[in-house]
Amino acid sequence: MNHQALGIIEVRGLAAAVAAADTAAKTAAVTILGYEPTKGSGLVVLKISGEVSAVTAAIEAAKAQVANVSTVFASRIIARPHEELARYLT
Repeated sequence: MNHQALGIIEVRGLAAAVAAADTAAKTAAVTILGYEPTKGSGLVVLKISGEVSAVTAAIEAAKAQVANVSTVFASRIIARPHEELARYLT
């Protein structure tokens, strides 16, 4: 991840996750790393990376967008994740 920030947002439903990804990508210069459906409850985790300020702006915009159509369960921004974390994100 080259010392890029990591942003994650957990939402209910794939449609909400796609809307979150679209909003995040349009808001700031971030890379969409992908999404993962969780086991049960229809939750989906979206992962993005980029500069700290870009990831922060993208996650905040995505949270606002999803709140209009679904539920945001959690979000987190990690400014400089440990390099070992990268293997768990792909």
